[in-house]
Amino acid sequence: MLAQPRQAPSSAATIDDIAPLVGETPLLRIDYAWDGRPRRLYAKYEQENMTGSVKDRMALHILRQAYASGELKSGDTLVEASSGNTGISFAAIGRALGHPVRIYMPNWMSQERVRLMQGFGADVIPVSQEQGGFVGSIALCEKYAREHENIFLPRQFDNPANIAAHYESTGPEIETQLAAFGVVADAFIAGVGTGGTVVGVGRYLRRSGRAVKVHPLEPANSPTLRTGCKVGSHRIQGISDEFIPSILDLSGMDAVVDCWDGDAIVMAQTLCSRLGLAVGISSGANFLGAANVLEGLGGDATVVTIFPDSNKKYLSTDLCRNEPVGEDYLTPRITLQRFRALRYREPRE
Repeated sequence: MLAQPRQAPSSAATIDDIAPLVGETPLLRIDYAWDGRPRRLYAKYEQENMTGSVKDRMALHILRQAYASGELKSGDTLVEASSGNTGISFAAIGRALGHPVRIYMPNWMSQERVRLMQGFGADVIPVSQEQGGFVGSIALCEKYAREHENIFLPRQFDNPANIAAHYESTGPEIETQLAAFGVVADAFIAGVGTGGTVVGVGRYLRRSGRAVKVHPLEPANSPTLRTGCKVGSHRIQGISDEFIPSILDLSGMDAVVDCWDGDAIVMAQTLCSRLGLAVGISSGANFLGAANVLEGLGGDATVVTIFPDSNKKYLSTDLCRNEPVGEDYLTPRITLQRFRALRYREPRE
């Protein structure tokens, strides 16, 4: 049976109403020691977005573009596959705009994610390994769209607007904030879920021809980018989703860096307990990847990364349990000292 078109309520927000809640997040300058030597790196603090993650940027931009092109109309249902943060973003922003939302998600993601989406009124469809896991989630989205009318598929893994969101917002913000700290980027590192963040920010930072290093990051436990397919398993939710997204052009990237999931958990716990920065597991991974790249560049380079979300979506996971420290982990080599946060301000003309 085909779905009947649903009209957005007259009280629905507009894209321009929501836009002030997304972006213009702080940049952190974090001072630490690596084996006793002073070091400094920079991280974009993305939990200050509308739903608490970097994915709000992409979701808002995709919906803005879809309205402009006519692909998305009032009352259409948003249908997407997600490992969590993207689903939460579309659930909240879609609901604010008056759209029904349907999210297909692998059934091993944290329950906090499911409950947040349901709290925003979204229908959450769990997908098992037997149903194809993450790849199966995408296939089920496409099937649902074929069988129903008035459906909009954001297709985050294939949509160029995902990259554009970070080229047009995250990248310029980073450059402006680094300038306020008196530095320019030498390298950018980010974990790959869709690849939109690392590609979009990387392209922006390189746009003037500067030789900025751009490194995608993945779990050492599951090196999808280096093997081209799902290998092993890991606990860094939101990155390494079983395949290489079509919008990720690895040929334009520098070397893939990796991080053990346990090391990422310990680093995220340390950022919280030592500095009061309540970040998620992928933030711990990004910090370690950035710190590792910084050592390779000589220790005085300006390296920037992303803290994609907070720890609040991981309260039922190993992030909130005692994690054994492996012999080859990087976290024990790092002593966190202090941070300074700088708000984004539009440059004056």
